[in-house]
Amino acid sequence: MVDTDTTSPRTRYRTQVRTEIKEHAWEQIATAGASALSLNAIAKQMGMSGPALYRYFASRDELITELIRDAYRSLADTFRAASEPGPDHAALAHALRGWALDDPQRYFLIYGTPVPGYHAPDDITAIASEIMTTLLDACAALPADGPATPFDAHLEGHRQWAAGHPAPPAILHRALTFWTRLHGVLSLELAGHFTGMGFDAALLFTAEVDDLGQPPARGRDGSAGISV
Repeated sequence: MVDTDTTSPRTRYRTQVRTEIKEHAWEQIATAGASALSLNAIAKQMGMSGPALYRYFASRDELITELIRDAYRSLADTFRAASEPGPDHAALAHALRGWALDDPQRYFLIYGTPVPGYHAPDDITAIASEIMTTLLDACAALPADGPATPFDAHLEGHRQWAAGHPAPPAILHRALTFWTRLHGVLSLELAGHFTGMGFDAALLFTAEVDDLGQPPARGRDGSAGISV
């Protein structure tokens, strides 16, 4: 019989052990990456047998799922807190950077190279959609865009990722631009690619955020131009 009383000693002990397992998992990920995660190695570190540890996480994928779920929930909570005063793309951007710098391995687990053979369950997709919905709300509050682009027209029929958000294609386009540009800067910064280049990565990030807050320039053919 499963003990559903969250205050019982058995439940508290189980929660404590699961938390310790996840802490060791993060240490492994920091050292060798998520693809090298080993439950048997964690069991050895904790002085447990492999079968004993499998009572807490039935497989490596179940443990990875829990880590990814925790990471997405943490970011969703961060976005929710940043949005409490109202939709603000700059507040979200800087909250994202702060969250990423606070724990780069957590960031790379969900936005880095996918773990080979791993497929996330639907509930994780739902949390990721919540994050994107918050971003779409913030982008919808920005100044109106100019003429539609070919990509805007494409998004009209390819908006499943927006999880039913009613934003028009131009806002979908802006949200994707926000997401790809800022993750590009963050990924390069966290991977150390700016080291030795001599500039302030925080100022580069802020410049990108400021630029994303402006209506994009449009070319004669309706394509997005380059803001200068």
